[in-house]
Amino acid sequence: MTEDKLAEMTRELEAIKQRNTRVEADKAWEVSYVRIGAICAITYLVALAFLYTIGAERCGLGALMPTLGFFISTQSLPALKKWWIEKNRL
Repeated sequence: MTEDKLAEMTRELEAIKQRNTRVEADKAWEVSYVRIGAICAITYLVALAFLYTIGAERCGLGALMPTLGFFISTQSLPALKKWWIEKNRL
């Protein structure tokens, strides 16, 4: 094996390692409580603003519904994903 080929393989391996690090960070972000909390807060505030704007009664309570729906889905989907993967393993 030539030095050029070895250097090329080393660069490719390093690129793969960097990509794997980025992918792992993206996966960690997707399930992080910071992300889930931020989306819940944004969802609540947008729903609250909308309900307030249209003059809905008890808009604070009404804004909780989409927020809780999102939160519950984030907690139940990992179990559904695990079940689906086990049933559809290629």
